[in-house]
Amino acid sequence: MNPQVIRRTKIVATIGPASESDDLIARLIAAGVNVFRLNFSHGSTGQHIRAAERIRKQASIAGRYVGILADLQGPKIRIGSFRHASVDIATGDRFRLDLDIHPAEGDITGVCLDYPELCSSVSRGDTLLLDDGRIRLRVDDVESRAVDCTVLVGGELGSRKGINRLGGGLSAPALTAKDLTDIDSLDKIKPDFVAVSFVSSADDIFQTRELLQQHQLKPAIIAKIERAEVVADEDTLKSILMASDGLMVARGDLGVEVGDAQLIGIQKELITRARKMDRVVITATQMMESMINSSMPTRAEVFDVANAVLDGTDAVMLSAETAVGNYPVDVVEAMADAALGAERQPVARTSKYRLDTAFTNAQEAIAMSAIYAANHYKNVRGIACLTESGTTPRLMSRLSSGLPIFALSRLSETLQQLALCRGVVPLFFDATAFDNDRVDGRAIEFLLDGGYLRKGDAIILTKGAIMGAAGSTNIMKILPVY
Repeated sequence: MNPQVIRRTKIVATIGPASESDDLIARLIAAGVNVFRLNFSHGSTGQHIRAAERIRKQASIAGRYVGILADLQGPKIRIGSFRHASVDIATGDRFRLDLDIHPAEGDITGVCLDYPELCSSVSRGDTLLLDDGRIRLRVDDVESRAVDCTVLVGGELGSRKGINRLGGGLSAPALTAKDLTDIDSLDKIKPDFVAVSFVSSADDIFQTRELLQQHQLKPAIIAKIERAEVVADEDTLKSILMASDGLMVARGDLGVEVGDAQLIGIQKELITRARKMDRVVITATQMMESMINSSMPTRAEVFDVANAVLDGTDAVMLSAETAVGNYPVDVVEAMADAALGAERQPVARTSKYRLDTAFTNAQEAIAMSAIYAANHYKNVRGIACLTESGTTPRLMSRLSSGLPIFALSRLSETLQQLALCRGVVPLFFDATAFDNDRVDGRAIEFLLDGGYLRKGDAIILTKGAIMGAAGSTNIMKILPVY
């Protein structure tokens, strides 16, 4: 039996009306989904709980560790509603954002805004971006409770669309009353990851972690980077990364605030920073947008996915494509193919990262040494990590390699969170069930029986001298496969 071809880059898929049935979830797992996203901007608490139950059930049937990411809505700043669902505003028209207009009585002349701080956050000459930048307004005059604007780019404007300021600056607390209610419901879902929207400081992460711990929940916390002022301030960005377990390059709102031309470099910088700080990173938004209605991606979309893979992202994410799209399974298969294509490139398989850096502990030294040895010893076909906390395989995943990292653990919560780490294959294996002198051979037998190795290969194995103790990895071996 030949070893399995293993995709290193992980796929996050959003659950929605197009994908929430048992059958679709099973097919999406088979197509390659590693983590399912529950988008708390849509749907009810009950729907999310039922979706999580179906995901756990289908993952168990498939014999796979599949993570669940709860994505909190956050303080999306929106306009109010129009009397007739939408209006057509033309370039050159005057348009008013007014706190005193009835929330459901907007018309072609103006609309209510649910953000009282707007008038103190903008100045004459600012550019406001509505509906992800499709509509652009220039601020002409600022009153105490209203902002008068001229339409720079017109079009159809629907009710409850988001509003941003070019360059950022429209900030509200990251956790809203809705988010606090949603966090209270997470003990029924027990997500492996929680994403915090519109993070502006490390305090947003600390507050979220504290609230989750009150419910005895310890998911990995993902900071969504979507504010221009965050990426513009190096100290703020670093503190957010230090406080979180990973980040999401949320290219929708971030792109609106910084401009698409600037977003390209920012994406690359964020991925690089996350990996250097041992944080996982997800690249998200419009990666295969055309496949909402098309069974095939555009060449540009394939290149976009491949570029993120070559940048070093841990995961690429699908939003509307799987939540409401017509081809949810096809888009996952297309994304998997694009990622595999990129991973075949030599630049994605080697790494010089940290070759000139001193290590701070034995775990880190073993993790880095194992990847270096794997990349330079041609007989090695993979790395087996006997792990409790998942720290060693997570550190290994920060370095580029063409070889799989088999995370062997007895703890399901560890395996679920490793489902997001690039190159890591989470597998249940209870090393504490074997004597210390037999565990190496049993681990190799386990991988051989699973089709991950073949006889004649070599494998690198890492473990701790004390089995079952977290943080004790201090042994690396290169073993033949008989």
